[in-house]
Amino acid sequence: MNESQGWTIWLTGLPASGKTTLARAIQARLRQYGIVAALLDSDTMRTILSPTSDYSAGGRAAFYRQLTDLTAHLTADGVNVIIAATANRRSYRQRAREQLHPFTEVWVRCALDVCRARDPKHLYQRADSGMIRDLPGVDAPYEPPEAPDLVVDTDQQTPEAAADAVIAGIPRLRHLLLEQFDS
Repeated sequence: MNESQGWTIWLTGLPASGKTTLARAIQARLRQYGIVAALLDSDTMRTILSPTSDYSAGGRAAFYRQLTDLTAHLTADGVNVIIAATANRRSYRQRAREQLHPFTEVWVRCALDVCRARDPKHLYQRADSGMIRDLPGVDAPYEPPEAPDLVVDTDQQTPEAAADAVIAGIPRLRHLLLEQFDS
């Protein structure tokens, strides 16, 4: 691996499972240790990469392909990246795993009823009423990772505790932090 190569952490989970909140907590915690990571949140990135795209299977596949390609360019230039994106199909995340090195997939696990209760964008309510379609967990499948690198239960952990668990669970980050304490 090229020493200047950046790394990728992909946070996947149901809508409103806490991916963005966790990504921000990880980013802030790393910043405390002098480690910079760009946050690519799917809601923001969708408006940039594919503003006219829909949430159909084809629209999602195109968006996640673009997101992975952008991340590959960033990490090749030494940028560390945290992605907060549902990526409801395993195939989207598998393509990213094959293209991005080093890559860590984190399942942000959260019970559907908790996601529904905390849903800040009212996505579940809108899906239930037919206002939106193809919401993962409602009328589109969410395929949880079969072998994620890490699992955090955001319905049982605070964002800060989950961020600490992610950082502690990634050997290269743990190693970087230990190096700082030894110097």
